[in-house]
Amino acid sequence: MTETITGSRLSLSTDGARNLATTTKSVPQMQGISSRWLLRLLPWVGVGGGVFRVNRRVVYSPGSGRVSFADEGDTLRVVPPSLGELPLLRGFDDEEVLTGLAQRFVQREYNAGDTLVEAGADADAIFIVAHGKVSKLGQGKYGDNTVLGVVADGEHLGDQVLGQSEGTWGATARADTAVTAMVLSRADFEEIVGRSEDLRAHVDELLSHAAIPKNAHGEASIDVAAGHSGEPDLPGTFVDYELSPREYELSVAQTVLRVHSRVADLYNEPMNQVEEQLRLTIEALRERQESEMLNNADFGLLHNVEHGQRIHTRSGPPTPDDLDQLLATVWKQPSFFLAHPKAIAAFGREASHRGVYPTSIDVSGNKVPAWRGVPIYPSNKIPVSDAGTTSILLIRAGEESGGVVGLQPTTLPDEYQPGLSVRFMNVNEKAIISYLVSAYYSVAPLVSDAIGVLENVELGRHHDED
Repeated sequence: MTETITGSRLSLSTDGARNLATTTKSVPQMQGISSRWLLRLLPWVGVGGGVFRVNRRVVYSPGSGRVSFADEGDTLRVVPPSLGELPLLRGFDDEEVLTGLAQRFVQREYNAGDTLVEAGADADAIFIVAHGKVSKLGQGKYGDNTVLGVVADGEHLGDQVLGQSEGTWGATARADTAVTAMVLSRADFEEIVGRSEDLRAHVDELLSHAAIPKNAHGEASIDVAAGHSGEPDLPGTFVDYELSPREYELSVAQTVLRVHSRVADLYNEPMNQVEEQLRLTIEALRERQESEMLNNADFGLLHNVEHGQRIHTRSGPPTPDDLDQLLATVWKQPSFFLAHPKAIAAFGREASHRGVYPTSIDVSGNKVPAWRGVPIYPSNKIPVSDAGTTSILLIRAGEESGGVVGLQPTTLPDEYQPGLSVRFMNVNEKAIISYLVSAYYSVAPLVSDAIGVLENVELGRHHDED
């Protein structure tokens, strides 16, 4: 008789039994959560008033950035305001004069292996590399060639030519790839200077700074006597500060979390619905925070590396030689590398190809690869271009060492975590509860050599294809 009621089954099915069972559940999972090493490794400084000012010594050697270009078919045009990135034009903003200078640039094409300038030849022009890579070659002590540096997109050769009447090239510039360069002759520059009194005054002021004794970083020398004997007159000195130091305002990432009151009231066992919604929302905010700290055009670390701290790979993929060169730019107490996971894999391939095997160090139970004792942490927030290139950062962290520090508010109303608040907003006519979730943050390098970056790192090179 049992079989006529239940078919071929002789006992209760599992489907039926589950109606009386309590299911064991996981908390809601989220694939977008990363390790967020940057947020964990940076020391955080509490900022009262929402603004952090970085006071530095005044620098008399103007910095050097990158010039931008606009494409018009096969023709390139220098973007006039970006000429302010050249040392002799830093701070000059007369658009009409800059436009006149931009129009004087001549486009030249070079093939891989071509020589742009020869060491010892008359230097009478500035070369700005629009596309491609150029090596600066010098002569070693015993007559052999040595690579003095690499110049790539937006960087320039011979900017000192504009401020002098004569001189020679100190190094040979050779195209490593096909190169498009924009060239401005000294004669054209002097013609524009002769027409503009403002530009002449600007150039004369910057050239006058050249006579000020400076240290290797462009800061005015502090006169100190040493090794003397007797009672000589000691030098007098003082330390001058920047009159307009940079200020970092705290940025914000915000969202409004909405939860229906019926869900909050009735479905809180075994997990609190509001808490789980809030937990995942905060994870998303923290992910965005780290991304902004790296990529924000105003304060992001990738956009605030000084020109002299930017280097290029010698051959494309990241090699041990490239990371050694990066360590030479942040040689004072480097704290950690930060790289995309694919860049770490590419470095591992290059090291293995050379028979070199990076060590690893233990960080809170995690094995982290290291180079020369400096850990290499992964971050998927460092962008990878469509061409398969990325960057590797090297950071010195900490306020006492003049490194990079994270910025967050000292205190916040309705603070839920450091730098993050959760504020009840309202319950609307649809019985939906709203919470304002806000994260306040920024990041600041205290001195320019606190960050270095290895650029144009190629990820797609595999030696089994060679």
